[in-house]
Amino acid sequence: MLRRLYDRTLSYAEHPHAMWVLALVAFIESSVFPIPPDVMMIPMILAQPRRAWAIALVGTLASVAGGLAGYGIGYFFYDQIGAPVLEALGKGDKMIAFNARFQELGVWAVLVAGVTPFPFKVITIMSGWAAMPLLPFVLSALVARALRFFIVAALLNWFGPPIRDFIERRLGLVFTLFCVALIGGFVLVRYL
Repeated sequence: MLRRLYDRTLSYAEHPHAMWVLALVAFIESSVFPIPPDVMMIPMILAQPRRAWAIALVGTLASVAGGLAGYGIGYFFYDQIGAPVLEALGKGDKMIAFNARFQELGVWAVLVAGVTPFPFKVITIMSGWAAMPLLPFVLSALVARALRFFIVAALLNWFGPPIRDFIERRLGLVFTLFCVALIGGFVLVRYL
């Protein structure tokens, strides 16, 4: 089953509209969607390593644009949209304490969340809710997402064939590690 899903994702990664799908996934992941764009980006780079930098750039720009949407949700629609999203992530009852901690960390919170498996949408919504100044938010989101996506692109571009071989030979392990990282990010949200 994993092999078929992997092969299908690789075939989608070579599709002419794959960049648009990546942009959509990166955009909505930064505001409401739980699946990170790496799910699309990694197979795209493995399928077309010569386009690694363009893929990373599209992921970065779409993610930052989605982060602005998340910021807007927190700033303008926190009660209607932001609170339910954060409630679903287990943060509803801890918002006041989380906001105080967020205010202390500010730009660092955006930088760390943008690079790690921590769900970026939590920080984008919180940034709007806490009325973080927009320019520092955008700059820190841009730096963080560029670091994350361009490091992945560089590693896959430079070491692509061995990484692709490793992924294909140990698909179950790679899938398990990805799930652990994803779930770990959500668990981290619950305890912050």
